[in-house]
Parts: sequence; C-alpha cells; structure tokens
Amino acid sequence: MDATIGLRAKTGRAIAVVLAGEPPALVWRGELTLVDPAAEIGPYHEVMELPWAEAIVAVRPLVDAIEVIASSALRDVIAALAANDIFIRAAGVVGSVPRNIDRIGNPHIRAHAAEGILFRRVLELAAERNQLPCRAFAERDLTAVALTMKKLGPPPWRTDERLAAAAAHCVIHPAAV
Repeated sequence: MDATIGLRAKTGRAIAVVLAGEPPALVWRGELTLVDPAAEIGPYHEVMELPWAEAIVAVRPLVDAIEVIASSALRDVIAALAANDIFIRAAGVVGSVPRNIDRIGNPHIRAHAAEGILFRRVLELAAERNQLPCRAFAERDLTAVALTMKKLGPPPWRTDERLAAAAAHCVIHPAAV
C-alpha cells in the first residue's frame, strides 16, 4: 500500500502521521525524536549569548548531529512500515517558514525562531536523504485543511496531528491548500 507521511516540526521532535488510500485513512501516527535525548535545551539556546555570526558557527556541530538523528528516525519509520507492506512515497513537512532572523535583538527569542526554522529544514533534509519527494508548508496555509483531518482516527486527535495529516494529504492533493 502506498502512503504519505506528514511531519509537524517541533523543537527536538516531529509529530508524524501516515495516510494511505482515497479518501485518506490513518495508517500510523507517532512522534520522532530529533535530538540526542541527553540534550537539555535546543541547540541555539546553547549559543544564544554569542554574537549571532559566532552562534551560527558554534552551533554547526549540534546541527550536524540533529540532521543525522532526524534522517535515521525517519528511515526507521519508513522501514517499520515497509515491513508491514506500507510504503511511504512522499513527505509533507509543516513548520516555521524560513525568514531572516538576524535582526531579532532578543537572543532568547532569536534562539526560538532559529530552532523553529532549523527543525523544519532538518525534516525536509531527512526526507531528501531517504529519497522521498517532499513539500513544505507553513502552518497558516494548512489550518483550514487540518480542521477536516480530525476524524481520521481514534482520539486523542491533537492539533499537531491534524496539521501533520493535512501536510500528508496536501502532498498528493496540492489543490487542497
């Protein structure tokens, strides 16, 4: 069975929903850990007191590790579902939109903004590394679609799960956005 995965980027994790069929039906939902469990705070929080140009350089090893973890976590989900004859063919990622955060003066707010962008980008890269076509979405673009996704499975059906489901749905139904 062919399926799509929707991923809702959060700091350090992703809410994942896999849909298949027409109309779309829930096949699997779960959460992917995107950071080392021993990490206590987000990567940009660890360097937020540095000048921004230095912080970008200092955070690179942490970002590299997150990229590896995210790719591996997605690969594990793909393999587990393939073992049950469910084949993920594409991914939709919903999260913070890329934007220029250089001018955010408050280091703590800048760290949060940078991490929002980072975790969306890391999920897009994980899809690419796992040979999945990927489409990224801003949360605001999926809100209306997400409202129709709440009846796909048994409760609880959280907003983040509905957004992930909407991303999975819109990958194969682009007109829905």
